[in-house]
Amino acid sequence: METADAASPLASRLSRSWVVIVGMGFVLAALLALPGRTATTKYVNDLFVFLDGAHRIVRGQVPNVDFHSSLGPLTFYIPAAGYGLSGNLGGAMPSGMAIVVLLLAAIAAEVVSGRMHKAFGLPLALFLLLIVAAPANPGERIGELTFAMFYNRIGWASLGFLLVMYLPRLPAAGSSKAVDAACASFLVLLMLYTKMTYGVVGLGFLLFMLFDRRQIGWVRLALGMIAFSVIAIEIVWRGGFNYLADLGLSAKNSGGVLTLTALGHLVRNNLADLLVYLTVVLIVLNLTASYRHLLFVAFCGTTGILLIGQNFQTVGILTLGASAAIITESLFRAKPLSRFRKARFALPLLVGFLLLPATVGNAASFAIHAYYAAGARGKAIPLPAFSEIRLVEMWSAGQYEYFEEYNRTLVDASTILSQLMSGDERVAVLDFVNPFSAGLGLTPPAGDSVWYHWGRTLGPYDHLAAEEMFADVDLILDPKWPIEIWTGNGLRDLYAHYIARHYALVRETADWRIYRRKAS
Repeated sequence: METADAASPLASRLSRSWVVIVGMGFVLAALLALPGRTATTKYVNDLFVFLDGAHRIVRGQVPNVDFHSSLGPLTFYIPAAGYGLSGNLGGAMPSGMAIVVLLLAAIAAEVVSGRMHKAFGLPLALFLLLIVAAPANPGERIGELTFAMFYNRIGWASLGFLLVMYLPRLPAAGSSKAVDAACASFLVLLMLYTKMTYGVVGLGFLLFMLFDRRQIGWVRLALGMIAFSVIAIEIVWRGGFNYLADLGLSAKNSGGVLTLTALGHLVRNNLADLLVYLTVVLIVLNLTASYRHLLFVAFCGTTGILLIGQNFQTVGILTLGASAAIITESLFRAKPLSRFRKARFALPLLVGFLLLPATVGNAASFAIHAYYAAGARGKAIPLPAFSEIRLVEMWSAGQYEYFEEYNRTLVDASTILSQLMSGDERVAVLDFVNPFSAGLGLTPPAGDSVWYHWGRTLGPYDHLAAEEMFADVDLILDPKWPIEIWTGNGLRDLYAHYIARHYALVRETADWRIYRRKAS
């Protein structure tokens, strides 16, 4: 009877934590989606990649079947869902991310409230949800607004919530193998089909958890659910092998092995976080010697460094804060710390050092985006379908002027296309991205890629065959001032002979050369 009475207040507190986490997700999602507009300060060309993919999906194309991409299909289905929800491409990314935030909040409410006391669980949940919600590349300055590389933010947050499942459920939370397995499988599948590297780490974590006898039941069930889901998705999608081939092409061009020099730069840039994390680990292991804890923190630290090493990101190993909060929760749950006064106060402060800066920075960037998007501030992107995307001038020197000049070239090209196009002709661009199919509402070509990046997705020896890339292209736009100069020059050099044989120059301006396919 005493046990039941003691469990009742704890169950009540768990219920309140569940409501608070869901409430946080709802507020963040609403502030993202309701303006129906995107504000951005940098990486505008990256944003166009996702909008081109969303436009292709709306036009009936399937990722890795009708177009190439080394990113997972959800990278394009998420903005496509946002496009359907908001009704315009300006609202596609915020609304798509709002859907993701709500789904992750529901998972977090179950996973975090069932395994962590609110003193550690609620700050961790807010930290991870803001990573997803804030339109900002991790590690960059407050106010540098962008939805570029949003797949990394989904990966960091999903992995963080998955790591929480290292902890057994609290006694008052009950036990549900099916719910735990469903949560874990959802998180891993979200990572696998957004960006493969995070999914591989997620699978590695589940394999590690097979050695925890207390939780092996839901882990086995989760692995079975993932295997079944992958097979079912492939039956419907039929693009899995193409996805792996596109990943292979990207790996050939970008390498993938973290060099000692790059590792040294990462350690130097994240030295403060790494030292604080190491301090937390040493305190916890000193108070409760555990090989499982040692392997867990080694897994989190190592995979975090490997993940950031293959991102366009130099600061913010986001597995560190999550795993520090998790092992501290484990210690506080296992041992009464009244005898360890210094540790009792030091550990929360150290965990706060890892969580608080990113939480505050992401909250500030999120609020700035909400302010600019709600007020339609900034200058509209000058393509009809992109009118609800606003280029905002912040304090990043040169960024605004750089993309203003890019926008000017888009106006020039759209004017020429309106004069040249007759009927339903398809357009390709020898640059990082093609903004015109989505921006002008044109039928996209099939067989090409949504994203070209010299040294990452293509190179002098490994690239798409011209016969495949241009098979469905009527007009080629060759920019004299490409948004990514190495990519523009590389594409021009790779495909010059094919273009000369099959296309004729029909217009040239100060910014563009436009080629039309010759009559067969």
